[in-house]
Amino acid sequence: NSIGPAGAAALADALRGNAVLTTLNLGGNNIRAEGAAALASALRVNEVQTELDLSYNDIEATGAEALASALRVNRVLTTLNLRYNGIGAEGAKALASALHVNEVLTSLDVSGNQIGPTGATAIAEALRG
Repeated sequence: NSIGPAGAAALADALRGNAVLTTLNLGGNNIRAEGAAALASALRVNEVQTELDLSYNDIEATGAEALASALRVNRVLTTLNLRYNGIGAEGAKALASALHVNEVLTSLDVSGNQIGPTGATAIAEALRG
């Protein structure tokens, strides 16, 4: 599949009113930062989505920042897979900032993102509280 940003935006529209689907795997769909931002917007209001896999989507730091913004207000997402998205240290720092206030996310996969020591340290500090 390669739904791209437009496909991600269409799914995001549906997720805003979704009251049933709890797990969504969009790995390898080339949604990029634009698609991640659309999904992040939906996560702000969705009250049932507990697992989201966005691995291999080239969302980069901008997409991670949009998702981090959503994580600050989302109270149901427990699992977020961002494996191999090129988020780098800046994306990791944005996610770490969200982890300071998010009390429900229990699984975050940022492997293969070249977050480096700076990103890893930011996440570690967030986990310490």
